Amino acid sequence: MATATNVLLRSELPGIPLLNRGKVRDVYAVDEQRLLIIATDRISAFDVVMPNGIPDKGKVLTQLSLFWFQRLCDQSTHNHLISASVNEYPTPLRAFHEQLEWRSMLVRKVNIMPIECIVRGYLAGSGWKEYRQHGTVCSITLPAGLRESEQLPQPIFTPSTKAESGHDMNISLEEAASIVGDGMAQQLAATSLKLYNTAADYARQRGIIIADTKFEFGLDESDNLILADEVLTPDSSRFWDMERYQPGCSQDSFDKQFVRDYLESIQWNKEPPAPVLPDEVVARTHEKYLEAYQRLVGKALS
Repeated sequence: MATATNVLLRSELPGIPLLNRGKVRDVYAVDEQRLLIIATDRISAFDVVMPNGIPDKGKVLTQLSLFWFQRLCDQSTHNHLISASVNEYPTPLRAFHEQLEWRSMLVRKVNIMPIECIVRGYLAGSGWKEYRQHGTVCSITLPAGLRESEQLPQPIFTPSTKAESGHDMNISLEEAASIVGDGMAQQLAATSLKLYNTAADYARQRGIIIADTKFEFGLDESDNLILADEVLTPDSSRFWDMERYQPGCSQDSFDKQFVRDYLESIQWNKEPPAPVLPDEVVARTHEKYLEAYQRLVGKALS
């Protein structure tokens, strides 16, 4: 059984330059061409990091991303992964084997695109909120009479801005084109939709609906489009159980919904500092992350 001793909230790699400590990931500079990304067990809700984490969460995020990198990337879609085997890392990193095993990736440094690439196959979250008000999602007009969580006639590309703090803002494809250029916006949309459709078809065979997901892309030194960051994890996607799916209401998700529900129940004001999560909330969230991994990959987390 996972305990607090299994939780890595903060990596410490003396001598290795830390570039960024995000809500979940710690990013280190290995050299001019390579980065080390460590997925910690930190968990955030309403854009605030909780004081305690979820055991094995970082391992699930990393191992599931590796699974999707292998399954989705081909000659037309490349990714930034160099290795996830600590024994293949540069010698100075191997001393931190205990912190890095199962939860780290050595990756190529790329120029990350300044927009989030979101694909929605179902009506949920901010998309549902906008649809109720305007009948649109990111300015895309949808048929009238759709219910919450209902499958869309076809998946749609709904980019968003990247906020330095607070929430990202949904934007239209035209607005995305004004940021990255029309040709790049079209390429990002086509690639995102292709990846989503391939992953969603596979996940359905495993009993999981991928309601929506967020992709990150970058450009390498030759301006090739590169899939980066995490891919199709419970942190970047809504995963729903096909057997329990019922349109017309919100759905149980394989993610941090138990954390959000708990915080709503205690009427937390969603401002730091965040409250400590009870053991039962941590345990149930831990179970959900592990179940998502096992269903999609077909084996238990090592």
